[in-house]
Amino acid sequence: MTDLAGRVMVYVRNVEQALEQLRGQGLGGDVGEVVELAEAYLKDTKHYLKVGDYETALATISYAEGLLDALRVLKLRDIRWLKPSDLAKSAERKVFVAGTFDIIHPGHIEYLRYAWSLGRVVAVVSTDESVRRVKGREPIIPAEQRVKVLGAIEYVTKARVGYPDDMFRVVEEEKPDLVLLGPNQPFSEEEVRRALRSRGVDAEVVRMSRLVNCSLCSTSSIIRRIIGMSSELASTLNNH
Repeated sequence: MTDLAGRVMVYVRNVEQALEQLRGQGLGGDVGEVVELAEAYLKDTKHYLKVGDYETALATISYAEGLLDALRVLKLRDIRWLKPSDLAKSAERKVFVAGTFDIIHPGHIEYLRYAWSLGRVVAVVSTDESVRRVKGREPIIPAEQRVKVLGAIEYVTKARVGYPDDMFRVVEEEKPDLVLLGPNQPFSEEEVRRALRSRGVDAEVVRMSRLVNCSLCSTSSIIRRIIGMSSELASTLNNH
C-alpha cells in the first residue's frame, strides 16, 4: 500500500467512526442531509481506493471529514475525532476472508463489514470444484461471476478465486496480517494457526462470533425458498 493510500485509509476510518457516533445521536433535518452527503463522499472514496485513484480518494474523504467537522464546529452535534496514530494499524492491516459467497445475503455483508472494520479486506471465493466436493452440489453462481459481485462490494479491497486442491496456497500468496473466520466455518482457529505456521505464514487468526439472524441468511435457505415458490407457482398455473 502506498503512503497516500495509507493516509486515505486513516481518513476513512476516522470518518466511519464519526458517522457511528452521529447515528447514535439521532439524525434529521439539515443535519441529516449533511450526514447523507458525507456518507456519499465516503462511498465515492472507497470506490476510488478500489480502482487506485488515491488523489481523488483523498479529495472526496476530505470533503466528508470537512462536512462532519462543520457540525462539530457549529455545535450542532458532538463528534470526537481519533488521533491518526490510533487508526494507522487498522488502515495498514491486511485481513483475509474466504467462503463460497454463492448467493450474497445479509450474513455475507455483515462478515465483510466486520472484516473491513479490522483492515483492508482480501476476499477469496471457493472454486466451483471445491463447492462440488465440500457441499455436494453445483454452485449456483460460477466462481468468476462470484468474484465480480464480491469485488463490487465497498468493504472488499480485493477479490479473487482460491485453488481447488489447497485452501492455504492462496493465504501463502496474499500474506495477510489477520485471517478472519466466519461464525459457521467448520474448522477451529487453532487448526488454521497450525496449518499457517507449517507454511511459514505468521498471521493472527480470529473468528467473528456474532451470527446474523434472519430467515434468508444462508444460501441453503434461499434455495429452499426459491424451490418452494416455484412449486407454488407451478401449482397455481396448473390450476388455471
